[in-house]
Amino acid sequence: MIKIVFCLRRLPSLSLPAFHAYWYETHAPLVREVAPALRIRRYTQSHSFADPRIMPAVAARGCGVAPYDGVAELWWETIGDILAAGATPESRAAGRRLLADERNFIDLENSTLFFTQEHEIITRA
Repeated sequence: MIKIVFCLRRLPSLSLPAFHAYWYETHAPLVREVAPALRIRRYTQSHSFADPRIMPAVAARGCGVAPYDGVAELWWETIGDILAAGATPESRAAGRRLLADERNFIDLENSTLFFTQEHEIITRA
């Protein structure tokens, strides 16, 4: 499987709850709608939160980068599926719709996106 990991920062005009609400209530249904055209196999949203009881784990690592507001993950079977997802007018239109909507809530300039191949280490049922 090939995966996009999209580390998101919200637009400065949005509160964290407003960002998470828009992402989940508005953008997620759009991703669900266009997923067949883009050959997306799986899509998850990980919404950030803070709890003082678990913040020592961050502090212990000395992380110097401000935390992201969330992480989106999208899976495809192969690179060929990703390439095919941009090969038709329908899929290109779907991609444009997603990007246009992302501009409504994501600070794209201060976010990052990269492709990965997963190496599963622990799985518990």
